[in-house]
Amino acid sequence: MDVRVLIASEVRLYRIGLERLLREIPDITIVGTASSAEEASELAGALIHEVMLLDMAMPDPYGIARRVGRLSPVSKVVALGTPENEAEVLACAEAGIAGYVTGDGSVEDVVAAIRTIARGEVYCSAKVASSLVRRVAERASSMPAASGSLTAREAQILKLLQQGLSNKMISRTLGIELPTVKNHVHNILTKLGIHRRAEAILVDTRTSP
Repeated sequence: MDVRVLIASEVRLYRIGLERLLREIPDITIVGTASSAEEASELAGALIHEVMLLDMAMPDPYGIARRVGRLSPVSKVVALGTPENEAEVLACAEAGIAGYVTGDGSVEDVVAAIRTIARGEVYCSAKVASSLVRRVAERASSMPAASGSLTAREAQILKLLQQGLSNKMISRTLGIELPTVKNHVHNILTKLGIHRRAEAILVDTRTSP
């Protein structure tokens, strides 16, 4: 089955060129292109797709990535032109971006990223992976371990959060109402003494139920 892809870039030449190259790949289908953050959000909610290719030169690319996650929970974002410094890489991870192709990457890298994240995996270079591991380790050392005060359901939802699932996806996976999921997430963050969902991925769950 083909991977359905949406492309977002303000640069027309870049957008059209990438579209034409990817249309030659047998297992990839381009469902649309967006030239602005507003258009990217609109198409993300209207078109069925598994992957968005997001030009990181667009204004507020992290905000776009977060909106895509909310509007299309099944879609994953590949960041194109990702700077390889740790702050940028961590910001991408916190925005829910699952694939990273740096500025000197090739079309083959983009195709590999599309196929990899369509399988539910993360795609990045060794340098980006090293940055992620190092920053996660640094943050984890200052984060509390998951406490036994979490209920079995909260521990279950925490693990799903750490897998990158949105509230809506957790609701569907567990067969519970969306407001119930939101209440559980609020309780989890409160009990662990953290304030952002992104911090939940750094919590050691080995001591949770």
